[in-house]
Amino acid sequence: MTRPQDHTPEHSEEHVPHVPVLLDEVVAALNPQGGDVIVDATFGAGGYTRRLLDAGATVHAFDRDPDAIAAVERNRGKWPELDSDPPRLVLHPRRFSEMVEGLGESGVSGVDGVVMDIGVSSMQLDQAERGFAFGSDGPLDMRMSQQGLSAADFVNEADEAEIADVLYLYGEERQSRRIARAIVAARPLATTGELARVVRKALGYNPKYKGANAPKDPATRTFQAIRIHVNGELDELDAGLSGAENLLNPGGRLAVVTFHSLEDRKVKRFLRDASGGGASTSRHLPQVGSGSVATFTKLSKAIRPGEAELDANPRSRSATLRSAVRTDAPARDTHRSAA
Repeated sequence: MTRPQDHTPEHSEEHVPHVPVLLDEVVAALNPQGGDVIVDATFGAGGYTRRLLDAGATVHAFDRDPDAIAAVERNRGKWPELDSDPPRLVLHPRRFSEMVEGLGESGVSGVDGVVMDIGVSSMQLDQAERGFAFGSDGPLDMRMSQQGLSAADFVNEADEAEIADVLYLYGEERQSRRIARAIVAARPLATTGELARVVRKALGYNPKYKGANAPKDPATRTFQAIRIHVNGELDELDAGLSGAENLLNPGGRLAVVTFHSLEDRKVKRFLRDASGGGASTSRHLPQVGSGSVATFTKLSKAIRPGEAELDANPRSRSATLRSAVRTDAPARDTHRSAA
């Protein structure tokens, strides 16, 4: 599914295949009604937003990737809701961790739904020049906002211990020290291909093995870890969940799609604590739920793609959806770490 590098303006959502993951399940969880105000915290190519708009909702869409915002501006004809009176689609070119501030600036203090699709989008993966994937070689970048510390900055400037910690914490990489040592020895690294080859060599992996029984490319865990670190993704998720709790009206619905265990554990723990279910799970965890009035109810079980979706969109294989409904209890103070 990886596309060749393309710097032309036409390299937009018409040309980059992007299929919203668990779309029907997300829409069912949000249950949009005419007149609802819903936050799409991770707009991307707008797949969720399109369905929500078609159901009659007003959508406030957040995305820190300037390419996603620019694609909408180039194709305003596909988004007539931008120009309706009042607008039913409002774009916020900023991090979703800032959704409370962003909505406040638009005069919105409460919403009826929030959807978050956590992680890298298909468009970002498919553009080699963004440096998120190693299927095709590109600059070692990985910045969703295209600003700040890049992956190249990190691997070339961080010390060995810090690199090892990042790989272990965010990639759950057991061989993190070995890989970090190999990265430092191979510096400077400039491209995704160079980094992938260093990781494979360090772990004795032969990428020539093919087929269903071939081992997973170990570079996957390293790329995931560095991407999460560079973009501060887990801190973003913490802040986004807290923002949703503060913004959702009583009866409002939260739907969160994650793509790996670190994210899913955070969402599961957040909802468990917010529902008052965290009091007796472990003496090593903060007892946030104990003695508190539940701020979320009707927690769903983990929902995963069915066979038809997996066949149509193999990238959905690791997706998990969790949803819940906001009660009328005041929002908790969730500025603590949710790690």
